[in-house]
Amino acid sequence: MQRFSPRLKMTAEMVRDGAVAADIGTDHAYLPAYLVSSGTCPRALATDLREGPLRNAAETLAQLSLSDKIELRLSDGLDGISSDDADDFIFAGMGGTLIVEMLSRAVWIKDKTKRFVFQPMSRPEEVRAFLISNGFTILYENACFDECRPYIAFCAEYSQAEAKDYADSYIYTGELFRCKNDAASYHFTKTYIYLKKRADALEYANLLPDEVEFIRKILPDIKQYTKIQAKD
Repeated sequence: MQRFSPRLKMTAEMVRDGAVAADIGTDHAYLPAYLVSSGTCPRALATDLREGPLRNAAETLAQLSLSDKIELRLSDGLDGISSDDADDFIFAGMGGTLIVEMLSRAVWIKDKTKRFVFQPMSRPEEVRAFLISNGFTILYENACFDECRPYIAFCAEYSQAEAKDYADSYIYTGELFRCKNDAASYHFTKTYIYLKKRADALEYANLLPDEVEFIRKILPDIKQYTKIQAKD
């Protein structure tokens, strides 16, 4: 197996010991192979929308003698999966918009015994917004550098609790503000710069005033977790 990347290792660390894991959109099945071979999971499920990635995954599992412990399945997101198939469900290496689409189509995800692990490549705020509006609690977030690029990951469980009074900025900060490493600071800095530029551009073009107002309101909350000086 190729080098197991820091991004995937960070994601794997959020899977519970002893859980049966399902890797959604697995590609080469590196993540479930790591979870099973390391002893974190007794077995796993690896799914993908296309046959090609599943063939790549089959080669990985054959090389590692894990074919009997990791099932491969053709599935569009969670469409071909039931709650009985796994305990922890992993969404790594895909955009936040796609993750939300997949979650929205599965009626069984509101199950307090399940854990959902996310490593979104873009728009993590959309995933957080979906989670908190559907009764989930974000348990933990982390960030790391992989080939000089910052990546984040977080896990959540359905809590069936009354909606908390989250700050407007929470969809952008989540629980990542508790992570005091350079990768988290870099992520917040990129987010801050992007949002500020967007608000400036919209304001200049006299477009979407409500969005401009929202961004201006949350920018100070995000800025405190960056390394940007107060005068900027």
